[in-house]
Amino acid sequence: MVPLSVLDLAPIVEGADAAQAFGRSLDLAQHAERWGYRRFWLAEHHGMPGIASAATAVVIGHVAAGTSTIRVGAGGIMLPNHSPLVIAEQFGTLASLFPGRIDLGLGRAPGSDQLTARALRRSPLAADTFPADVVELMRYFRPAHPGQGVRAVPGAGLDVPIWILGSSLFGAELAAELGLPYAFASHFAPAALMQALELYRTRFKPSARLERPHVMLGVNVFAAETDDEGRRLFTSLQQAFVNLRRGHPGKLPPPDDAFLERLTPGDRHLLDEMLSCSVVGSPATVRRGLKAFVDRTGADELMLTSQIHDHAARLRSFELAAGVPAAAAL
Repeated sequence: MVPLSVLDLAPIVEGADAAQAFGRSLDLAQHAERWGYRRFWLAEHHGMPGIASAATAVVIGHVAAGTSTIRVGAGGIMLPNHSPLVIAEQFGTLASLFPGRIDLGLGRAPGSDQLTARALRRSPLAADTFPADVVELMRYFRPAHPGQGVRAVPGAGLDVPIWILGSSLFGAELAAELGLPYAFASHFAPAALMQALELYRTRFKPSARLERPHVMLGVNVFAAETDDEGRRLFTSLQQAFVNLRRGHPGKLPPPDDAFLERLTPGDRHLLDEMLSCSVVGSPATVRRGLKAFVDRTGADELMLTSQIHDHAARLRSFELAAGVPAAAAL
């Protein structure tokens, strides 16, 4: 059985604001819990008009407080934006408030544009120390020993599962070296997927945290009653990607049936390339697509994301994905 989880960006859709986004994220998490999803992760982005989860630890606390069993976590925290001690304290706090339910995924990208990265006081060389920062953060979660100069309070002695996130070979190699689970961002950067999986699995070193390689892969899922309706819903994400690549990020737009007809060949190629790990359509189409993806990659878990403008349609997409007969048996 391949567990299914949810990646949520707390999308701010056209016609709504951040407060509504947070309410809808919690509503989705509550439904996902009932539908049997294992995890509900939120991602750190800054300065993005369509993404409300910049203060990721705060939103995780909001979602965890409104749910009871689903694991809630970060997919991820962009560690070079932060002090490892501060993240240990934040997630130590979350783990103390919600024992056994908090995950911490770590990435090294800025989660923003260069100007916003500078406003975050992020050094241009911050990503270079990512491996050492991960090791430092892991150390803060170990039980404190007598005479230890710096402690995470809360944090020390708490079991907070750490994942390495990536979209390139760098994260795969680091996760393998540290013996940590690996989550690959195939939902928007699939180019290096198979090479990264091979590297991670062949170089994996068993650790106290993990005996064997464990991979979770991102997949865009736009499930609806028909293939045509799924494709129509998908145009919201396609528009958002094109707008972002053109340097005009905005709120998540509503579906546009004529959008693809207006695209240049270059934009079409971009979408085909970046969103190739997407399953779009009816329950039967989703069933075949998820099965084919797992068969091709050997994923241990799937993390589904659905950037859908209409909240009811978004809920329905996750419901259909959870209820696809083969999904629970992949």
